Amino acid sequence: MKDLPPEALEQVAAYFQALSEPTRLRILNLLRNSEYNVSELAQQCGYTVANVSKHLSLLTKHGLVTREGRGTSVYYRIEDASVYALCDLVCGSLARQFDREAQQRALFSPPAPEALEPAPKVQH
Repeated sequence: MKDLPPEALEQVAAYFQALSEPTRLRILNLLRNSEYNVSELAQQCGYTVANVSKHLSLLTKHGLVTREGRGTSVYYRIEDASVYALCDLVCGSLARQFDREAQQRALFSPPAPEALEPAPKVQH
């Protein structure tokens, strides 16, 4: 993003905004391995066809998915597979952040009750 003009930064922000909705991420995840029509995606996601169609329109506008008409159906598939590398990068970063936070919280947690009990004596 270094040295990008403001207009380009607006396009980058719009791309990230397309990825900022959990429903769209779920749709992209479903399209990772297969193509689907709107009805199939709606059934898989548990949303209405109209809702999924709206999200697919935005994903298509940003070049993340592409559509292909076949007879009376329109099928969607991934257009830009690099979105998965980006999402995997973000997920890995979040996992590391959660691990660090859990380690910090553990420093202030009292030890488990069994850790406070003395070990049983072994008789010989």
